[in-house]
Amino acid sequence: MNQTNASRMEAACSLLAESERRFLLYQLAGNRTANIEDLVSQVAVWELDARPNAIDKEVRQRVYVSLVHNHLPRLADYDIIEYDLRSGDIVLAEGFEDIRPLLEQFRQTEEEPEIRERPPL
Repeated sequence: MNQTNASRMEAACSLLAESERRFLLYQLAGNRTANIEDLVSQVAVWELDARPNAIDKEVRQRVYVSLVHNHLPRLADYDIIEYDLRSGDIVLAEGFEDIRPLLEQFRQTEEEPEIRERPPL
């Protein structure tokens, strides 16, 4: 394995090591586009293993801040997603196809059955 491939593999593993990033990518993988508010809700539900109506405002705010200030910029830096905070729109970018197989492996090993049982990415 050459240095470039090794670096790309390490970056992919690092990106997918965070559950919030995986959860938002699982959600995006289904239809390639989403709105930040929908992603915040779904990530919070999966992260807390709770029902949507059980997610309070503080949890939503924490997840929103985490996505906006950490996860979305990081994924955009690697051309995995593109996003516009003004509109709230998030779409998969060309780089997503590079990590799709690894993301699928992660999804198959997630503990939450509702994540594992979704259709393949």
